[in-house]
This record gives sequence, structure tokens and C-alpha cells, in this order.
Amino acid sequence: MNRTSWILGAALLALGMALAGALAGQGYRQGRLADRYVTVKGIAERNVQADVALWPIRFVATAEDLGRARDDLARGETAVRDFLARQGVPPEAVEVQHLEVTDVLANPYRSGPVGGSRYIIAETLMVRSLDPVRIQKASQSIGELVEAGVVLSASGGSEAGPTYLFTGLTGIKPEMIAEATANARQAASQFAADAGSRLGGIRRANQGLFVILPRDPAPGMTEGGQRHKTVRVVATIDYFLRD
Repeated sequence: MNRTSWILGAALLALGMALAGALAGQGYRQGRLADRYVTVKGIAERNVQADVALWPIRFVATAEDLGRARDDLARGETAVRDFLARQGVPPEAVEVQHLEVTDVLANPYRSGPVGGSRYIIAETLMVRSLDPVRIQKASQSIGELVEAGVVLSASGGSEAGPTYLFTGLTGIKPEMIAEATANARQAASQFAADAGSRLGGIRRANQGLFVILPRDPAPGMTEGGQRHKTVRVVATIDYFLRD
């Protein structure tokens, strides 16, 4: 090997070692950066009002004779429909959801006398309205039905009062996601400033689920039982931290 070839080989070897060292240093720095991140949560909330009301009204009639029980039930249905009409609920918003006839004597587990109430007929009228305010006011006057002799019942899967639904979630999702993301970035920026770092890009993001909660979370109060609600979403985001 002549002197020129030896010098060229040594130069190439030195260049290779330098590049290897640079790449190793870069990989180390990138690894350090990848390990440096902060996880923050951003919350967005909206107070909304229900736009749909569902009100199952269940009433019963009992008698020893099936025909009499049926007539009593028919009078009860008429009283309920008249009551709803006085409250401004249109007839097309009311429909029969369920009708059940029970013969007490047909119950193999019965014990003791029937006591003049062999037949029990239960009917549920479902009210579906896009005017929850009207339905709420009507439900507060339910005592009129009791005064009219209607035997109301909350059993058989029916709720004791109206259920209020909010169906406009799709319309507020984009703004709430943007707000939750902005809140998360603000928290991450403050953390980076306190740590003497700069905030980098997003490492990972999780939007979270939208939940509808009662506006007033009092004991025993459910979301469906309140016309006023709170929509909440929590975004969880990892941000890189830079030197």
C-alpha cells in the first residue's frame, strides 16, 4: 500500500467514525426528547336544555267482572286524554304503548281470596313531545287525574314522571372539542414554562367521551329527570417538551 492509499483510507475511517458518532448523538438526543413529555387534560362544558320529553302515564282498573274492569279503564283513558288536551298536548303526541290484562285466579302461586278484584287491567299512554316545558308543567298538575278517580301506577317499567332528552349533541361537538383541546394546550404551556422548557408538538391525543349530566347533581336526581343538563367532554393530550 502506497502512502496516498494509506492516507485516503485513514481519512475515510475517520469520516466514518465521525458520522457514526454524530448519528449516535442525534439518536440519543431524539431518545431524550421522546422521553420528555407532559400529559394534560382539557375540559369543556355546556349547559343545555332538553328538546324532547317522554312521559309514560300508566293507570289501572280492577273489578271482579272483566267487562266492568274494561269500562273503568276506558273511562280512565278518556280522563287522561282530556287532561292532556287541557294542558295543550296535541292528540297525535299520545299513543297507547302497552295494555296488560291479569286474571288473578290464573296465578298458580295465588293464596287466599281474590277480594272482588279478579281482573286487573293496566294501560300505558306514552306522550312524546318536542315541548319539554309544556310537559313539565303538565306533570306538575297530575293531581287532577287522581281527583278524577284515575288510579295511577309507576310500576311495570314506567317512570314516575317525564324523561327529558337532549338530542343536539352533534351540533355542539366541534366547538366543545376545540375548547377542550385549547384548555389542554394552555395547561401544557404553563407546565412547560414552569419547568423551563418549550412546548413541542402532540405526542398522543385522546378525545374522551361526551357525557350528559344533570345540571343540579342533587342526591337522587337523575339526568333524565332534569330538563336542564350539562354536557362535558375531557380531552387527554401528551405534548413533547423541548429544551
